[in-house]
This record gives sequence, structure tokens and C-alpha cells, in this order.
Amino acid sequence: MISVGVLGATGAVGQRFVQLLSDHPYFDLTVLTASKRSAGKRYAEAVNWRLDSPFPTSLADKRVVDTDISALKDLDLVFSALPAELAGSIELACAKAGMGVCSNASAHRMSDHIPLVVPEINGDHLGLIDLQRDKDGYDGFIVTNPNCSTIMLTLSLAPLQPYHIRDVKVATMQAISGAGFEGVPGMGILDNIVPYIGSEEEKMEHETGKIMGTFDGSTVSFASFPVSASCHRVPVIDGHTMAVWAECDASVEVAKKAFMSYKAPFSGLPTQPDKSLLYHEEDNRPQPRLDRMRGGGMSVSVGRVREGLRYIAMGHNTIRGAAGASILNAELLREKKYL
Repeated sequence: MISVGVLGATGAVGQRFVQLLSDHPYFDLTVLTASKRSAGKRYAEAVNWRLDSPFPTSLADKRVVDTDISALKDLDLVFSALPAELAGSIELACAKAGMGVCSNASAHRMSDHIPLVVPEINGDHLGLIDLQRDKDGYDGFIVTNPNCSTIMLTLSLAPLQPYHIRDVKVATMQAISGAGFEGVPGMGILDNIVPYIGSEEEKMEHETGKIMGTFDGSTVSFASFPVSASCHRVPVIDGHTMAVWAECDASVEVAKKAFMSYKAPFSGLPTQPDKSLLYHEEDNRPQPRLDRMRGGGMSVSVGRVREGLRYIAMGHNTIRGAAGASILNAELLREKKYL
């Protein structure tokens, strides 16, 4: 078993990490970190469990520790659910100390030698780890997963990539859980739509190019098509939905067939769904309440494919879009012998 820890284990994404790792066949969850106010408490005391899944009772008595490198020294790998302003220095310290880091934070996503990975699309970008070790002097490594909405978008674009994507526009309808447990006051979101999510649009526009770019063994050449995003918070608990306009050479029928036939380039990983992309024929799908838990929350659903080319994409933001994405990255790292 690979010894792992979760950095920021009491927040919305941290709880998802704990849920998904509590009985994982590869990873032994031995360290949970949080802020100083939670350090020393039993996990059951430190966390207000707010997920729709049962509390992992096997971890109830584990003591939460302060997020400090000294508490992590015996780990092989850490999963980071830290805020970006904290993640940058802590993740670097972990990598320099010889640990692997699978990060959901944005701090290092766009760094030259750090892979930004959606395994079904660009698992070969993990080759950047060798450059981290050679050029940056890490004994460990950092691998990041993208913003939650970027994951849904890129997985929906992957089947269209052979058809020469020239331009992408996307309007998101994002769940309140994406802002964390304290992120959106009830009176601010009930009976309302908030047409701004700080830095979300920029993340989608920049991260997509890196993920869908090509790696030549030394650098990533970004995808050439532009992305224009407009991001909105809506009163849905879990599940980000987006309307996508993709200018490419695929007709509606060709796009539908591409969505239906899309397969991941690998198989058999524990967190991997049977189908990473699910096509819905019905005009009124996908919907968050009906489809967010497809593939255990790891499948992205697409539907309403129309001329233009226009379609709807949707996925679970804290599973496929966050903790589950990092864990799938870690499973692929193990497969490729980086762990």
C-alpha cells in the first residue's frame, strides 16, 4: 500500500478526498491535515460532515494535524485540497522532500514543468515529472488537475479533437458546492443566479489549451483554438452544467457518434468509470439531479447536440471535477511507475 495524506481534509474537497480514499485498494490514508484550530482533534470532531455519503467511521478517531511538512515526512504521496494561497509553498516543500503531490489547487497548474492532467486526454504529459526532477531538482513531484469546469469542458471536447476544433465558447451554470461550504450565503443564491465567479473564466480559457496541447518530451505546445468562457453560480448543490459552442469540422451526426464511441486510452483503474463520457439522446438531458452520480460521479454527460456545433455537458464538480480527478491521476501515476 502507498502511504498518503490529505492536505486540507475538513473542507468540501478535502471531505471528498477522505470519502474516496477511506477504502482505496492502492492508498493507505494515514495523515489528515487542517488549520491550527482543528489540529489535535479527532477527525469526527474536527469536521462537520456535509456530504451525501456516509461518514467514514474507520477514520473517526484519527487525529488531525497542522498542515506542516514535519507531519508529512513519512508519506509517499499527498493529495492537496488547500487554498491556492497556501498550496504553492507547501506543495513545493513536499516535492522537494521526496513526496509525490497530486493537487487540486490552482497554484502550480500553469507552471512549465508541472503537468496539468486529465488522464483520458493527456496522460503522456506526466513525462514532465522527469523534467521537474532533472531541471528543478525535486526528489518528489507535483501533478495537478484542472479547475472543475475545465475538466467537464475538455472531456467533452476530446472526441471532437480529430475534427479540427477552431473556436470554443462556453457558458457555465455552476453548483454552489464549488464555492466551498461557506462560499455562497443562502440569501445570495436562493431565487438567484450570480453571473460572476472570481478567476473561473480565466482558468477555463487558459487551462484548456495546456491540457489539449501536445507534449514533445520537453515542452507542452498549447492547443491553437481560443476558448471564451462566461461562468455563473446557480442554486444547484452538486453538478456543473455548461452550454458549449465548438466550431469544428464535425456535423451533428458525426459529433454524436464521436461522443457515443469515445473510450479512455487505458482501463482498469479503481476510480475510472466504465465510460468517461456518456451521451444522452433525450432533449432534456443531462441534468445535475439525474446524472451527476453517473460512473460514481466520475462520468461527464453530454446531450442536446445541435447544429453549430452546440451541446450541453455536465459533471459532478467535487468528484470528477476535484477529488476524484486527483485520485485518478494518482492511480495512473502508480500504473506508470512514478509511485
